[in-house]
Amino acid sequence: MKSESEKIVIAKEKWHWDNPDKQNKNAGYAQVVKAGNTIYISGVPSDDLSPDGITRLYNTLEECLNSFGASAKDVVKETLYTTDIEAMKKYNEARKEFYKGDYPAATWVQVSRLYEATAQLEVDLIAVIPVGD
Repeated sequence: MKSESEKIVIAKEKWHWDNPDKQNKNAGYAQVVKAGNTIYISGVPSDDLSPDGITRLYNTLEECLNSFGASAKDVVKETLYTTDIEAMKKYNEARKEFYKGDYPAATWVQVSRLYEATAQLEVDLIAVIPVGD
Protein backbone atom coordinates (compact mmCIF):
# COMPACT_ATOMS: atom_id res chain seq x y z
CA MET A 1 0.00 0.00 0.00
CA LYS A 2 1.37 3.39 -0.95
CA SER A 3 1.69 6.18 1.54
CA GLU A 4 0.16 9.59 0.89
CA SER A 5 3.50 10.93 -0.34
CA GLU A 6 3.89 8.04 -2.83
CA LYS A 7 0.47 8.32 -4.48
CA ILE A 8 0.47 9.04 -8.18
CA VAL A 9 -1.26 12.25 -9.17
CA ILE A 10 -3.04 12.21 -12.51
CA ALA A 11 -2.79 15.53 -14.27
CA LYS A 12 -6.12 16.63 -15.71
CA GLU A 13 -6.66 19.26 -18.34
CA LYS A 14 -10.11 20.64 -19.10
CA TRP A 15 -11.87 22.40 -21.95
CA HIS A 16 -15.33 23.97 -21.83
CA TRP A 17 -16.23 26.07 -24.86
CA ASP A 18 -15.27 29.72 -24.24
CA ASN A 19 -15.39 29.41 -20.45
CA PRO A 20 -12.16 30.74 -18.86
CA ASP A 21 -12.73 28.39 -15.88
CA LYS A 22 -12.74 25.47 -18.38
CA GLN A 23 -15.77 24.04 -16.62
CA ASN A 24 -19.39 24.91 -15.90
CA LYS A 25 -19.58 25.68 -12.20
CA ASN A 26 -23.39 26.04 -12.21
CA ALA A 27 -24.10 22.53 -13.51
CA GLY A 28 -20.83 21.12 -12.13
CA TYR A 29 -19.08 19.59 -15.13
CA ALA A 30 -16.43 20.16 -17.80
CA GLN A 31 -17.25 19.46 -21.43
CA VAL A 32 -13.91 17.72 -22.01
CA VAL A 33 -11.42 16.29 -19.53
CA LYS A 34 -8.05 14.93 -20.65
CA ALA A 35 -6.22 12.61 -18.27
CA GLY A 36 -2.97 11.23 -19.63
CA ASN A 37 -3.65 10.41 -23.26
CA THR A 38 -7.37 9.71 -22.69
CA ILE A 39 -10.10 12.23 -23.47
CA TYR A 40 -13.53 12.06 -21.82
CA ILE A 41 -16.27 14.09 -23.51
CA SER A 42 -19.45 14.89 -21.59
CA GLY A 43 -22.73 14.25 -23.32
CA VAL A 44 -23.62 16.59 -26.16
CA PRO A 45 -27.40 16.92 -26.54
CA SER A 46 -29.68 17.61 -29.48
CA ASP A 47 -33.39 18.23 -29.68
CA ASP A 48 -33.34 17.43 -33.42
CA LEU A 49 -33.48 13.70 -34.09
CA SER A 50 -33.13 14.02 -37.86
CA PRO A 51 -30.13 13.39 -40.14
CA ASP A 52 -29.26 17.12 -40.01
CA GLY A 53 -29.59 17.28 -36.22
CA ILE A 54 -27.49 14.14 -35.75
CA THR A 55 -24.81 15.51 -38.10
CA ARG A 56 -24.71 18.80 -36.15
CA LEU A 57 -24.35 16.88 -32.87
CA TYR A 58 -21.40 14.88 -34.21
CA ASN A 59 -19.83 18.07 -35.60
CA THR A 60 -20.00 19.44 -32.06
CA LEU A 61 -18.36 16.26 -30.75
CA GLU A 62 -15.62 16.74 -33.38
CA GLU A 63 -15.01 20.24 -31.98
CA CYS A 64 -14.68 18.71 -28.51
CA LEU A 65 -12.19 16.13 -29.80
CA ASN A 66 -10.23 18.82 -31.66
CA SER A 67 -9.82 20.79 -28.41
CA PHE A 68 -7.04 18.32 -27.54
CA GLY A 69 -5.87 17.45 -31.05
CA ALA A 70 -8.00 14.32 -31.44
CA SER A 71 -10.53 13.33 -34.09
CA ALA A 72 -13.17 10.66 -34.72
CA LYS A 73 -10.45 8.10 -35.52
CA ASP A 74 -9.30 8.31 -31.88
CA VAL A 75 -12.72 7.46 -30.38
CA VAL A 76 -12.76 4.10 -28.60
CA LYS A 77 -16.14 4.25 -26.78
CA GLU A 78 -19.44 5.93 -27.52
CA THR A 79 -22.51 6.01 -25.31
CA LEU A 80 -25.67 7.22 -26.99
CA TYR A 81 -28.84 8.08 -25.07
CA THR A 82 -32.06 8.76 -26.95
CA THR A 83 -35.75 9.17 -26.24
CA ASP A 84 -36.53 7.37 -29.53
CA ILE A 85 -34.20 4.49 -30.39
CA GLU A 86 -36.21 3.54 -33.49
CA ALA A 87 -35.68 7.01 -35.00
CA MET A 88 -31.97 6.80 -34.15
CA LYS A 89 -31.72 3.40 -35.88
CA LYS A 90 -33.53 4.87 -38.90
CA TYR A 91 -31.06 7.78 -39.16
CA ASN A 92 -27.91 5.87 -38.12
CA GLU A 93 -26.20 6.65 -41.45
CA ALA A 94 -25.68 10.25 -40.25
CA ARG A 95 -23.83 8.91 -37.19
CA LYS A 96 -21.86 6.35 -39.18
CA GLU A 97 -20.58 9.08 -41.51
CA PHE A 98 -18.76 10.63 -38.53
CA TYR A 99 -16.72 7.45 -38.00
CA LYS A 100 -15.99 6.81 -41.68
CA GLY A 101 -16.08 3.03 -41.22
CA ASP A 102 -13.84 2.89 -38.11
CA TYR A 103 -16.47 2.36 -35.41
CA PRO A 104 -15.83 2.43 -31.66
CA ALA A 105 -17.33 0.19 -29.01
CA ALA A 106 -20.82 1.61 -28.59
CA THR A 107 -23.79 1.40 -26.26
CA TRP A 108 -27.21 2.77 -27.15
CA VAL A 109 -29.81 3.36 -24.46
CA GLN A 110 -33.39 4.58 -24.74
CA VAL A 111 -34.42 6.83 -21.87
CA SER A 112 -37.62 8.63 -20.97
CA ARG A 113 -35.88 11.98 -20.50
CA LEU A 114 -32.48 13.65 -20.75
CA TYR A 115 -30.99 16.47 -18.65
CA GLU A 116 -32.23 19.10 -21.09
CA ALA A 117 -36.00 18.62 -21.16
CA THR A 118 -36.33 19.05 -24.95
CA ALA A 119 -33.32 16.89 -25.86
CA GLN A 120 -34.00 13.72 -27.84
CA LEU A 121 -30.41 12.57 -28.20
CA GLU A 122 -27.23 12.86 -26.13
CA VAL A 123 -23.86 11.29 -26.92
CA ASP A 124 -20.69 11.07 -24.85
CA LEU A 125 -17.32 9.78 -26.04
CA ILE A 126 -14.01 8.43 -24.80
CA ALA A 127 -11.00 8.86 -27.08
CA VAL A 128 -7.36 7.88 -26.76
CA ILE A 129 -4.72 10.11 -28.32
CA PRO A 130 -1.87 8.08 -29.78
CA VAL A 131 1.43 8.51 -27.97
CA GLY A 132 4.25 9.87 -30.20
CA ASP A 133 6.14 7.57 -32.55
